[in-house]
Amino acid sequence: MIYRLLALNIDGTLLQSNGKIHKSTKEAVEYVQQKGIYVTLVTSRSFHSAKKAAKALKISSPLVTHQGAFIAREENKPVYVKRINEEITYDTIRLLEALPCQIRLVHENFSIANKYKLHQQLLAKTVFTTGDPFVYSQQFVESLSEYLHDQPATPTKIEVYFENKRDLEDAKTAIEKMFTEITPIKLDSLRLDLVPAGVSKLNGLAFLGSQLGFQLKEMVYIGDSLDDIPLIEAAGLGVSMWNAPFEVKKASDWVTRSENEHGVAYMVKEHFRKQQPIEFLRKMKIIKN
Repeated sequence: MIYRLLALNIDGTLLQSNGKIHKSTKEAVEYVQQKGIYVTLVTSRSFHSAKKAAKALKISSPLVTHQGAFIAREENKPVYVKRINEEITYDTIRLLEALPCQIRLVHENFSIANKYKLHQQLLAKTVFTTGDPFVYSQQFVESLSEYLHDQPATPTKIEVYFENKRDLEDAKTAIEKMFTEITPIKLDSLRLDLVPAGVSKLNGLAFLGSQLGFQLKEMVYIGDSLDDIPLIEAAGLGVSMWNAPFEVKKASDWVTRSENEHGVAYMVKEHFRKQQPIEFLRKMKIIKN
């Protein structure tokens, strides 16, 4: 199979556990780009945060961000955007505020979160250091519902960080029963993302592929989280990181090394070195465009 697009998750895939991108990963991305492979990022992160990673990797293509709700090359020129309307946002926040959790409304231009302090301080630290505070406003308020009463918002997604696993499952069940306009996506046992109905990483990358003329079977996807499973299963080659949960590895076609063992670089060397450059394949009329 000839692969024409490489899509990469960010956290736990591109980034090492120290939050940095290793030199070998940058070299691997440059290598596949020189072969004519289209490279993009697919992430639950905000566009601003993903853009920083893309810049470090010299990726200039549209990025699939906000769980697939916001796809763009530049913030003010999205090729796709879908939002949760004001009423549903308010009603959902009222429901979640009854539980011990940290709630974050994510928009491409700003985020607003309640001041609830998680016991998992490391998690709280990683959540709210993404993006550049000088260009991406990150505001904390005492009560999100009171804030929204006066200043309604239409976020692309809502991130929820729970203290207890049971609370996450209860909230997920309640939201699925109460709202048809939003979809809860479980990232791990304590993290839930709420997105507009029909939004997912899979649908986001499929949309981008349709714009480029690429089918999912022509794509390689590398990820590590539970929300990566549908895309790993649908891609022509679905790859999981060694640090991924068992369910993710089970869904994948191939398991590469961990994020701290340069798994992306290893996978690229093992697979893409065997594939001729896209331009050469065009000249040989092996591919049409």
